[in-house]
This record gives sequence, structure tokens and C-alpha cells, in this order.
Amino acid sequence: MKLRQKILLLAVAPLAVAMLGIALAVRHQATALVRHERGLVEAAYLQSKETELRHYVELAQSAIAPLVRAGRDDAAARQAAMAALARLDYGPDGYFFLYDMQGRNLMHPRQPELVGQDLWELRDPQGVPTIQRLIATARAGGGAVRYLWKKPSSQQLAPKLGYVVAVPEWGWMLGTGIYLDDVEETLRQLDARAETDIRETMAWIGVIAAISILLVAAGGLALNISEHREADAKLRQLAQRVVQSQEEERARLSRDLHDGVSQLLVSVKLLLETAANRLRQAPAQAEVVVPVLDTTLVRLDAAFNEVRRVSRNLRPALLDDLGLLAALRHLAREMADESGLAIDVALEGTPRPLADEQATALFRIAQEALTNVARHAHARRVGVTLSFLPAHTCLAVRDDGSGFDVARMQSDPRRGIGLRNLRERVAALGGHFDLASGPGGTWLCATLPLAPDSPARMPA
Repeated sequence: MKLRQKILLLAVAPLAVAMLGIALAVRHQATALVRHERGLVEAAYLQSKETELRHYVELAQSAIAPLVRAGRDDAAARQAAMAALARLDYGPDGYFFLYDMQGRNLMHPRQPELVGQDLWELRDPQGVPTIQRLIATARAGGGAVRYLWKKPSSQQLAPKLGYVVAVPEWGWMLGTGIYLDDVEETLRQLDARAETDIRETMAWIGVIAAISILLVAAGGLALNISEHREADAKLRQLAQRVVQSQEEERARLSRDLHDGVSQLLVSVKLLLETAANRLRQAPAQAEVVVPVLDTTLVRLDAAFNEVRRVSRNLRPALLDDLGLLAALRHLAREMADESGLAIDVALEGTPRPLADEQATALFRIAQEALTNVARHAHARRVGVTLSFLPAHTCLAVRDDGSGFDVARMQSDPRRGIGLRNLRERVAALGGHFDLASGPGGTWLCATLPLAPDSPARMPA
């Protein structure tokens, strides 16, 4: 996986994880809130229905109160009370019922077949006694009871909320109730609506997450395109620099050959022609030709030295034969002879084998640095230090010259080409190039990492 893809993944993955965490947290909180609201709605609804049922029971008690308070306990009074209660119905499933305290049904307007039956042992499908609980609640002072009972309108068992009280004068249990299946259906609809809302919220979170991820990916793509364009521009600029450097090197070689070797060879040619003419004119006077030939030999020797100098500048033989340190010392002696600089070459650490490209790069850096010092620095002394560190090889060059503005030099595309070439040469080998300059002089350091596959050639 490429570095840009890894960076994009590192940007997208936390966002996706964060959005997933938010979605899970929102779903958990929403579910808990729905459950809480459902409980509140159910409790409030049951409380209101319990109050309503209590009012119904109080109304039924007031309807039979004159008969009860009259002190009559005959069958006619009780039948009159039952008739009055049977007429007090409300809706298809709203009615009053009567039981004695032994569980025998006395009145049931919707299920007359139960009248007279002993229902004390009646239990619901879960085995919970129904009538016993109602009678126990009535004896305790009255109250609400939840139980299962057959709904008259549907003939199906349904949850019911009843409210019962005792009529102690006649040994009765009076009660009424409402069926809760409609309430549970309403609560189920509420749950379904809440689940739909949660799913819609999750969908919105998913859409937002997808849009966010797409935006991040689009930003990464745009950045990638921008980096590609910038890299292409730098590559074109580097290619132009390479071409420019090649042309400058060719121009320098042309000047060296024209100004040095060519002129010396032309001079030798003229001297040989002069000697040949003199021999032809005076064959017996050889002593006249000897000085000319001596001068010719001197010129030939100078031409050979010039050729060796040009060849050495192209690729010093010492670098291949004796190593980097010997090549640096020889370069320092030549530069000292030509420029008058005092150049010191120092070694730090234990020498070790260097790869050819590393040795060549460090030599060229020293060569370029010393040439710049000789031409521009107005320095008196230069120190060259080759350091073999445990993980790196460093070449440092320090002079006591006038220095220069590094930032201005690097920002000017027409200046500092040599320094930029050195920096790029070091970067191509995975190293670091540091440069500092001021009124007290200039310091540069090229640091290259170890090359495990370097040849076993020890620098001298």
C-alpha cells in the first residue's frame, strides 16, 4: 500500500469508527429513551384509568347506598341493588360485577352463565388465581388489580385492569374494569413508531457518514492530484537543472580543452614546424634546433599535465585506487597549491567500506565546496572532516570566509545551482544535507546512511 493510500486510510478509518460509535451510542440512548417514555406513558395511562374506575365504583356504591344504609338484608333489597348495578354499564365492555366473599358469582351482565358458579379456584393460563386476588384486594380496603379475563366483544382472553371494593353489610365484592388490549396495541404502535424513527436516524447518520467519508476521500484525491502536479513540476525543473548542469560541464570541459590543451598542442606544433624549417635550411647547425626542441618538450609536458588535470577532475583515479580519504587529501593539496588556501583534512572514527556512489558523492561535495570557497568566500583556512559514525558517514567542510545569505541564494533560481545539485545528490542517496553561513564563515555537512551491500573496499 502506498504512503498516500495509508494516509487516506488513517484519515477515513477514524472518521468511520467515530461515526459508527456515534450511531451505536445514539441507538442505545434512543432505545433507552423509548423504553423510559413507554413506561411513563403506560404508568400514566394506567393511573388515569385506575382513577376513572375508582370513580365508576364510587358511582355504583352511591347507587346502592340507600338500600344498604336502610338496614334491609332481604332478597328483594339485594335483587333491587343488583338490578340497579346491571343497568350501570358503559360501552360494550364496561360493566359491574358482584361476588360474595367465597368466590360465588352473584351478577355478571355480559356473562350470565357465570351467575351462581363458584369461581374461587379460577386461574388464568399462568396459574394465577383470579377471583381470590380480587376478593383479597376488596377485603384489604379496595383497589386496582391486573388480571386476564375473557373480553365479551371478542370472546378472547385479554389483559384487564379491575377495581374492586367490599360491601361488608351484605358480604359482597363489587367491581368493574376495563380491558387493556387496546392500550397494549397503542403501546405497540408507539414502539413501532419509535423503531421507525430510530431507523431513520440511523439512516441519516449513515448518509452523513458516507458524505463525510466521500468528502475526505475527495480531499485526499485532490491533494494527491495536487501533489502529483507539484511532483511533475519539480521533476521538470530537476530535468532542466540536469540539462543545464550537463551543458555547464560541457562548456567547462570545452574551455579547459581550448584554453589549455589545444593552445599547448598548437604551440608544440608551431615549435616543431620551426625546428623542421631550421633543419631544412641548415642541416649542419643542429645546435640551433636543440633549444626549440627543449621548449617543445616543456610544452608537451605541460599538455600532458593539463590532460591529467582534466581527467582527474572528471574522475580521480585515487578515489578508485586508494579510497575516499586519500582522494580528499590529494584534492586538498591541489586546491591549496592553486588557491593559496590552508586546507586541513581530518579523519574521525574507524574507516569502513563505502559504496561507489557514496564515495563519489562525498568527493564531489568536497570538490564543489572547496571550489566555491576558493572563488567566493575570501577565506584563509578550510577544514574538511570525514567522520565514520556508527550509523552514518559524514563529510563536513568549514571555512572562515565572509559567508553569504543562504535563504536568498536558495530562493534565486539563477544562483546556487551547484548547492542545489549537491543537496539533490545527497537526497538521492537517502542522506541529509545541512548548510549554514554567516559573517564568520560557512559550514556544510553531508550525511549518508550506511550501505549494507557496499563493496569491501576500505578508504585509505
